[in-house]
Amino acid sequence: MRTIIVAIGILALAIGLLWISQGTGYVNWPQSSFMIRQMQWAYYGACVAVVGLLLIWRGLR
Repeated sequence: MRTIIVAIGILALAIGLLWISQGTGYVNWPQSSFMIRQMQWAYYGACVAVVGLLLIWRGLR
């Protein structure tokens, strides 16, 4: 079970970082994404990344 929690945490962290990068305009991939330069997605990404970190921390404890 711990491995699954850590894997989900890593996935959530990666998605959150991607959303932060797209929301701030740092990553413009894919070109047709509606999330590019939309700060609300950077905030959503920050929340998802924090949840991912918490899952990783909980799984490794």
